[in-house]
This record gives sequence, C-alpha cells and structure tokens, in this order.
Amino acid sequence: MESRHLFTFLVVVETGSFTKAALKLDYAQSSITAQIQALEQELDKPLFDRIGRKIQLTAAGEKLLPYAQEISRMHLMAENALRSDMRVGGTIRIGAPESLAAFRLPSIIREYREKYPEVRIILKPGLCWEMISLIRSGELDIAFILQPEVSEQDIYIETLIEEKMALIAASDHPLLSFKQVEPIQLKNENILFTEAGCSYRSLFEKHLHQSGVIPDPELEFWSIEAIKQCVASGLGISFLPYITVKKELQDGTVSQLHWNDEGQRVATQLLYHTKKWQSHAMELFVDIVKQHAGLWREEQ
Repeated sequence: MESRHLFTFLVVVETGSFTKAALKLDYAQSSITAQIQALEQELDKPLFDRIGRKIQLTAAGEKLLPYAQEISRMHLMAENALRSDMRVGGTIRIGAPESLAAFRLPSIIREYREKYPEVRIILKPGLCWEMISLIRSGELDIAFILQPEVSEQDIYIETLIEEKMALIAASDHPLLSFKQVEPIQLKNENILFTEAGCSYRSLFEKHLHQSGVIPDPELEFWSIEAIKQCVASGLGISFLPYITVKKELQDGTVSQLHWNDEGQRVATQLLYHTKKWQSHAMELFVDIVKQHAGLWREEQ
C-alpha cells in the first residue's frame, strides 16, 4: 500500500471531489482516478460510492479513513524529523594526533562551530595507528592522520596535503653553519624524540639507521610544545612537521638546519569508514575540511 495513494485518498475525502483533488494536488484527474482504483484493487473493496457528481465514503472507506490519517501523520512526523536533522545537530567524534589537533584543526573547528553551533564535537587525541583502529571499530566518525600515504580496504582515506618537515636546533647551534647537514653529523647530537609509534619519528630513525647512526634517545616527549622549548634552550635537536614550528622559526626562537627530508615526508590525511552512514553534520564538516585543505596547499 503506497503512502501517496493514501494521501490522495485523504485529499479526495477532504475536497469531496476527484476533480477538486486533482486541482489541489496538481495532478491530471485520470491520475487521481488511477490511484484510488489501485488502492481499491489492493484492498479488494470500493472506497467511494459515486452517485452522480457526488461521492461519499463506503463502509470500507470509513474504516480506512482513521488509518490513512494516522499513516499520513506519521509520514509527516518522519519528514519533520529528517528536516530537523538537516538543521544540523548531534555529535561528531573526531580523532587526530597532537600535531594536527593543535595546528590544523583549530581553524576548521572554529568555523564549523560558528556555522553549526548545535553540533557537539568530541576531539580525541592519539597516535595515527590508533586513529585507524578507532575508525574501523566505529568509535570515531572522522579521523586525521599524519603519516606516509596509506590505503585501507574498508576506510575512505583522502590526502589533504603533503607536509614539509623541519630539523630544528637552537639559534646558536654549530650545525647551522653547514649548507647541508648529513646524518653522520648527528651521531653525537642529543635528539629529542616524540613518543614511540609516531610516524615521522619512525621515518627519521629509519633514515638515520640507514646511514649507520643509531640514536639512543635520552628524552622522549608526548608534547610537541615541550620539545620546542627544550630545543630553544639548547638541550638538543628535533625533527618535526614544519607546521608545528613555523611560528618559532619566524620569530627566531629556534632555527632550521639544512636537511634533506626526502623519503621522510608525511601527509595529512582524512579518514572515515566506507560503510558508516554519514550524517548531514559529518558531510558539512568534511566540506569545510576540504575548503581549508585547498587554502593550505595555496600557502605552501
């Protein structure tokens, strides 16, 4: 039983005429007649007595009327609920490593909150491999990772921008005088590492190992801000995404060593599960992310 046939039935009852129902619904009269006939055939009972130009409900039509009204009411409630969703509400659970949570996402989240204040955003920090796992388990709606480009069968992954890396040191560090710093020159340097499992740390260590340099990290940090402060104080050097040290490089708090980062670059990537239903709130968030990513690429 099609809901549109029931709705047509209600309009015929309301107007008392097939002709008037056709005018109200902007249908041809033959369409109104066909829909009512289809409903009558399905129920195997006539719904209207046609006496001259007048029509009136049969006993079957009288019985159907309250059910048709209730179905129409529920249909309208469902439409209103979906329209309410289109006004954008609910919750979005987002995951990202600290570097992106601190240096890529704030402007995105600020714009989104200004446009859609009724949406609640939960931001969960973590390592990149954790983000992939949490997307797969459904604990996150959207995630961002900063690592070499990856491909996962059940996860949509889009590269937003390839990130530059920077090997940084205190502004008076002796290695700043070299046109090109080679891995062997870092053999006796105190390297300040991010925590184990960090994607760009792994790339940097692999590059050093290939050159015979096996660092023995005395200090590991979970905080990029702490690393930058220690570098500025002359406690060591560090390898970090350029976006995380851009301000300090510009104001001279730290300096960038001339370093070939080929093979050590990572990309900021957007993730969500291919089988997860995307709410309107999620779709709008992804749209804003992509707009910002376009600006990042222009600035680079």
